[in-house]
Amino acid sequence: MSALDGLEVRRTTTAQQLADGLSERIMAGAFGPGDRLRESAIAAELGVARNTIREAVRILELTGLVRYEVNRGAVVIAPTPEKIEALYTARERLETAAAIRTPRPEQLEAITRAFDELTEAAAEGDTARIVDRDLAFHQAVVALLDSTRLDEFFTALTKELRFYLTVLSKSETPEEVVAQHRVILDAILLGDHDRAVAEIQAHIDVSVEQLKQLLG
Repeated sequence: MSALDGLEVRRTTTAQQLADGLSERIMAGAFGPGDRLRESAIAAELGVARNTIREAVRILELTGLVRYEVNRGAVVIAPTPEKIEALYTARERLETAAAIRTPRPEQLEAITRAFDELTEAAAEGDTARIVDRDLAFHQAVVALLDSTRLDEFFTALTKELRFYLTVLSKSETPEEVVAQHRVILDAILLGDHDRAVAEIQAHIDVSVEQLKQLLG
């Protein structure tokens, strides 16, 4: 079975759409850490121009999922403890800064709705949707900062975070994921800023340690 099976390419496909499709295949484990993305082979299999594939791979490089190595070309990232720490530190800074803000009613509604959708995804046991809803919950928390630029920055982080959350899903049950987010939601709903910050920090610290073990 090809690592590209299930990746549809329509006539209207752009480099960004191709990058999104390749990203999904990486998240699903079709390409492992350190695997090469052979542009010519991918272009031949999908029936698109090699230049378009090259542009798509460059987009993946910007998201942190792919890097270029001398004499090897584009390869899927091989996570290191330092990279994990750097990514999750950026995430923690944003989310804890957001957690000390007093939400408006519509912001509380958005966070609660995101949690409810995460709970529904967990009940279905759909890993991809759980990861998607997990990220949406944290995006709603970051939105408390009332900055479109910070929203965009966090959105950029989610490209790489999705990879790590998919890895974590192999060691966490859906029920555990819901429980981890419920305590954050409860603290925010109660207006307990200190507890919200502490719960977010604990959640991120546990994730970092699990990732280091799983990817070590």
